[in-house]
Amino acid sequence: MDIRTIQTQDEEEIEQLIREAFEQSDHGYNDEAKLVTNIRNSSGYVQDLEVVGVTESGKIVGHGLMSPCEVINEKGERFLGLVLAPLSVSVSYQSKGIGGEIVNELEKRAQKGNDRFVSILGDPTYYARFHYVRASKYQIFSSDEVPDEAFMIKPLYAQALQSVQGTLRYSTAFEL
Repeated sequence: MDIRTIQTQDEEEIEQLIREAFEQSDHGYNDEAKLVTNIRNSSGYVQDLEVVGVTESGKIVGHGLMSPCEVINEKGERFLGLVLAPLSVSVSYQSKGIGGEIVNELEKRAQKGNDRFVSILGDPTYYARFHYVRASKYQIFSSDEVPDEAFMIKPLYAQALQSVQGTLRYSTAFEL
């Protein structure tokens, strides 16, 4: 398995992978492929923060993407971070560690930037193994109505979330 940055010719295969993975998930498909297109077309898109997991035969079996978000406090101060969305693994390749490899690679790349944290809306049992915790622990809340246990965050360095409180705002790419 190789984890590499997306290439333009991967886009159609990634769209099919995303649809398949989410259609088979507990929550179903909710336009995640369109979200990826919107993020790619946004001004904050960074190609290095979109990766794929590729088999030795060249088949794409995993995909992950991070994009900008920010926490805004009551004073209007803004704290930059990233959101991991979506993360997809082909149904026939799930439970083989591919999602974890993608998360770890994206986090490693994210640590090279100026962002303080990574946010995720997902399965708390799955993401807890990567040290994500409820964002509410840091007094960070979603601008959308989401279950508290599924709205998670991870600081990218020690003390990254010290004095950071407020509402997390996603980029306009999330307005589907």
